[in-house]
Amino acid sequence: MKLIILVGTMTSTADYVAQAIQMDCADLVGEIEVKLMDGLDIGAFDEDALYLICSSTYGSGDVPDNARTLYESLDSQPKYLGHVRYGVIALGDRTYLNTFAFGGKKFDERLQGLGAQRIGEVWCHDASAGTMPEELGTAWCREWLAQAVATVPADA
Repeated sequence: MKLIILVGTMTSTADYVAQAIQMDCADLVGEIEVKLMDGLDIGAFDEDALYLICSSTYGSGDVPDNARTLYESLDSQPKYLGHVRYGVIALGDRTYLNTFAFGGKKFDERLQGLGAQRIGEVWCHDASAGTMPEELGTAWCREWLAQAVATVPADA
């Protein structure tokens, strides 16, 4: 099974989390590819893979600038994504309670609206907690990947 981590980031934190997952979880799946969302559109979900959205939150609960084209294409070029199995890591800061982790949560809402199947719950990291998102993210991802692998259809 291949895992594709799609990264939306402004300050590289989400990219650091994705890179840590790529290194720490390589024993759980056949291949892990990290892709920055720069220039991607809905076609990024055409590959037969498990997807992980790793997105920070920017401004007033927005997706990062590099993720905007992909995010907007989910509305402007909609297609049924029932074949897509995914998870979400949403980075944010609880100091902004009304928009906490909205970058990742917005992707989750749009993907579900197109029929994609989320595995597990959205994992949110709070930057104000003083914890390292790379460490907690990889620990969460190891559990999430075990759950994802266990739910792979027998014919896949």
